[in-house]
Amino acid sequence: MSENVTIVPSTLEGTVRAPPSKSYTHRAILAAGYADGATVRDALWSADTRATARAVSLFGGAVDRAEDGTLEVTGFDGRPEVPADVIDCDNSGTTMRLVTAAAALADGISVLTGDESLRSRPQGPLLDAIAALGGEAASTRGNGQAPLVVTGPIASGEVSIPGDVSSQYITALLMAGAVTDEGIDVVLETELKSAPYVDVTLEVLSDFGVDAQETADGFSVDGGQSYRRAGGEYAVPGDFSSISYPLAAGAIAGEAGVRIEGANPSAQGDTAIVEIVDRMGADVDWDREAGVIDVSSASLSGIEVSVEDTPDLLPTIATLGAVADGETHITNAEHVRYKETDRVSAMAEELGKMGVETTEERDSLTIHGSDSSLEGATVSGRGDHRIIMSLALAGLVADGETTIEGTEHVDVSFPGFFDALSGLGVDLTAAE
Repeated sequence: MSENVTIVPSTLEGTVRAPPSKSYTHRAILAAGYADGATVRDALWSADTRATARAVSLFGGAVDRAEDGTLEVTGFDGRPEVPADVIDCDNSGTTMRLVTAAAALADGISVLTGDESLRSRPQGPLLDAIAALGGEAASTRGNGQAPLVVTGPIASGEVSIPGDVSSQYITALLMAGAVTDEGIDVVLETELKSAPYVDVTLEVLSDFGVDAQETADGFSVDGGQSYRRAGGEYAVPGDFSSISYPLAAGAIAGEAGVRIEGANPSAQGDTAIVEIVDRMGADVDWDREAGVIDVSSASLSGIEVSVEDTPDLLPTIATLGAVADGETHITNAEHVRYKETDRVSAMAEELGKMGVETTEERDSLTIHGSDSSLEGATVSGRGDHRIIMSLALAGLVADGETTIEGTEHVDVSFPGFFDALSGLGVDLTAAE
């Protein structure tokens, strides 16, 4: 059932803990699946990561969650079975890409699908790569989108793939390639966007004893490797995509200061949000050793910022720009249109309902902060967790009440988001 949340302008104060990283959790669950098993601690248990856990189970493994949230993963040891059912990836693009490549290792046919949003997202380059490696991979509608039918097993070899649609294609092929006989070389046809996400993959692979590396023209992973986690346990770091919301909230409405715990350094590109908030003029201090960020509000000024490597930050930056003086120009943003929704248009249109002036181009979004008045309004979350959370931030400082429709979708990455805001003193009410 759809849930709406109404937010009254509020000032924030207090401490919030970052949820675990969704990107690392996906990769850790699947890496433990590729292994003979592992314990994954501090995992994000959300709609998206549950989809990856279900896939591991369908490949012959199992994921059991303890009362303290720890995941005990029984792996399929590099040899996924043919699934006994359709793999439902729900709304998770990461699950679909990573699991499609894993399915291509199975000696038989796998079928993957997802919700309406996921069935509109591009998968064609990964299907072509699987075909080039000797498998069969087809979109049932012939449009490069799910439902997908994948037949393996694939062999080793070289594939070329665009780098500007989704870095998840590269992640998927590297994770699967390690357990092929002779590995996979990925040649990039275009410049890689979202490069830090591949860095996260390389880090997790290394943590599970798998060697993969960047090459002159792409990435490579040797075959015949085994996934093994030394000590059998892996701890997931905090999620900087999610940290961006309480950090931005503190920057625009945290007069008495907001502290964010669990902000430990990692390969995540979205750590850039700390520098972005600082550049815009907020009072922010990151104690990297302690994993603590302190932020308080100040007068913000618009900046120019590229989201080439940090697409998930666009909605957060757009809201910051709506509050800031001057123009905030977000560039290199075309790939942000191929997420759960077209996030460039979604933020322009929903902020527009609140009185924010924007200029939208194919590859950029400019927010005219000085020409805008932020007024309370009823806005749509577009079925997208990041749109919902970013619009909630705008409601903190809008003139009047802001009602966000369809807020249940925050469960994808930050299940306790509205509880966290309430704990910081935000005046909000939820209604079905």
